Amino acid sequence: MTQRKSKADRRIELIDAARRAMIQHGAEGVHLNQIAEEAGLTSGAVLYHYPDLRDLLIEAHHAGMERFYEQRLKKINGISDPAQKLIVTIRSGLPSGPDDAGVRLLCELGGAAGRNRVYGTLLTTLFDRQVALYQTILEIGAAQGAFTLIQDSETVGRNLVALEDAYGYRIVARHHTIGPDEAAELILDYARLATGHPLKTLPVPHRTTAARRPATRNA
Repeated sequence: MTQRKSKADRRIELIDAARRAMIQHGAEGVHLNQIAEEAGLTSGAVLYHYPDLRDLLIEAHHAGMERFYEQRLKKINGISDPAQKLIVTIRSGLPSGPDDAGVRLLCELGGAAGRNRVYGTLLTTLFDRQVALYQTILEIGAAQGAFTLIQDSETVGRNLVALEDAYGYRIVARHHTIGPDEAAELILDYARLATGHPLKTLPVPHRTTAARRPATRNA
């Protein structure tokens, strides 16, 4: 006998379905029936849980953005060394690969942000929170004598987030020579200059880079 899903579980599934539909059809072009198809439900069933489709889309955006602040914060909470905190934060802000759904969704939102005030506000808030996260790491490192900042912490933090965004887009666009490892090292090169710290990293597990992986789909 199939167990009925709770309302909370169904809403989580709908949020995931909305994210997939937005990636496939665009943040502004997605329709109710497309979300319902992704979820394997009728349009009426979707509206039962979310009478206003905009509420579902906003929740889907928040769920996608959680990874780039809350989850990153959790990853570094147990690390005392500011240099290692900075390295982990940089690496966790990049896509895992060209098919990374979370980053692809952010790219879709970025394209719509100029025309949609809600999307623009969400992305601006996320950017500012990520900058603040970097500022905390940089300022603690400077206070402990580990970092010698070449500029104020806000400027360095903004540049780090901007580099994440730029290289993240290149990765999901399937640039033939820039994969996650290459992008992380490029950003770390700037961080080394900005902090005066060597930021030595441990070897990462071997992974096929963008340069070696054949492109199977167009960007």
